[in-house]
Amino acid sequence: MRHLLGRSRRRLLAVLGSAALALGGAVALPGTAHAANVLANPGFESGGLSPWTCSGNLGSVVSSPVHGGSKALQGAVTSSDNAQCSQTVAVQPNTTYKLTGWVRGSYVYLGVNGGASTWTSSPSAYSQLSVSFTTGASQTSATVYVHGWYAQGTYYADDIGLDGPGGGGGGDTQAPTAPSGLASTGKTSSSVSLKWNAATDNVGVTAYDIYSGANRLLSVSGTSATVSGLSPSTSYTFTVKARDAAGNTSPASNAVAVTTDAGGGGGTGFKQAAPYLYEGWGDPPSPTTVMNATGAKWFTMAFVLDSGGCTPAWDGSRALTGGVDQTAINQIRSAGGDIVPSFGGWQGSKLGANCSSASALAGALQKVIDAYGLKAVDMDIENTDEFENEAVQARILTALKTVKANNPGLRTIVTFGTSTTGPTYYGNRLIEQAQSLGANIDVFTIMPFDFGGGSDMYGSTVNATEGLKNKLKSTFGWDDATAYAHIGISGMNGLSDQQETTTPAIWTHKTV
Repeated sequence: MRHLLGRSRRRLLAVLGSAALALGGAVALPGTAHAANVLANPGFESGGLSPWTCSGNLGSVVSSPVHGGSKALQGAVTSSDNAQCSQTVAVQPNTTYKLTGWVRGSYVYLGVNGGASTWTSSPSAYSQLSVSFTTGASQTSATVYVHGWYAQGTYYADDIGLDGPGGGGGGDTQAPTAPSGLASTGKTSSSVSLKWNAATDNVGVTAYDIYSGANRLLSVSGTSATVSGLSPSTSYTFTVKARDAAGNTSPASNAVAVTTDAGGGGGTGFKQAAPYLYEGWGDPPSPTTVMNATGAKWFTMAFVLDSGGCTPAWDGSRALTGGVDQTAINQIRSAGGDIVPSFGGWQGSKLGANCSSASALAGALQKVIDAYGLKAVDMDIENTDEFENEAVQARILTALKTVKANNPGLRTIVTFGTSTTGPTYYGNRLIEQAQSLGANIDVFTIMPFDFGGGSDMYGSTVNATEGLKNKLKSTFGWDDATAYAHIGISGMNGLSDQQETTTPAIWTHKTV
């Protein structure tokens, strides 16, 4: 069994094909909210949950144990659902809020989608959590949440408060003028430098957003920028829009078309080491520190899950943009690297299983693609709800086929478990469905660990990879070289959940 916490912290390597666009952000100076709880039913004294909503219908109101008053929230966590209860409220843009709450249980979280979160382990007594966050320049709503952790037992929450002045967007409704004179000032095989003339606004311009088509690539405060992470010998059309502190956005500037220079090196494939980075637990390392120490340029960001209604969110609780995940992505891209998001995993509420159709799932994937200008997506297909469900397998593959058709150049990766000799029945079925549906998957990535205590992790990994190669050859009619070019390996460093040891030493002076 692959436990999400252990696996996400120790996953070593994914081999994938992609390049991606840069993304950045600009932050205006925040105001301060005046203390007044803007949450409804904060202590659950109404006797009901409304307007709180809880995943899996796992939330309920109880009379004991409580922190204050006569009622409290109870979240009945399961092995596959963290019993997240959330409430969406109106907020003012560019304003700092403070979220507090009293919680009791093992690993209880309090936070805001797309922003900060905090947690505690206090199984036998209530303890107070507190976290602050600042709304974006155009943000008018926020979703706060409380949840436990998978298979960690029931949690309780009471007296949750969000200090703020309430909703409303302020009085500025006038958009800036369009920037003018957009031009390219330089280019390489992977980047384009741009400059433009400043826009004007009745209050003041706070940011400029650089677009390629409908995708926002980068936000800066000045009148020049360099968009990096582009593909060689590729034509891009850029525009720029100005934005003020109230979120009013100008019309687009003139468009400028630029073709990047040809890249160096031979071969038509593109492969990259992409260690896993998980921002939802513990104290993850600085990605730039890892990049400087190892030379790694890409990261696999885990995991994108369903926050309800087929809506993608980091870990199912953190909004796509504006939070710790985007901060890490911005740091990676600023250092010349990029990311591929991983959808799914072993546990949690997964989009593949919960979206009602392939088209709905494709729409959810597209939201993430648009949010970050992605050139690659990874579907980590595991457990009985996705991997061992042939209908869900087909839904995922069809959705990947759809987004690939709608996003030229997008690379698609599927990641799944394996036996020591190659794909299992469901792995073989996944590959066969990919061929039957014409999904055109770029990389089939196996996870060669949790074999049940195998001692020869090098040999088992080699044998599993050879088994995958043979299956790809027989299913698609490929030769050895083509099959290998479509293979990825996502290994576990250190100890796996089944106490298998994988260290760098076992790979030294060995070739596959």
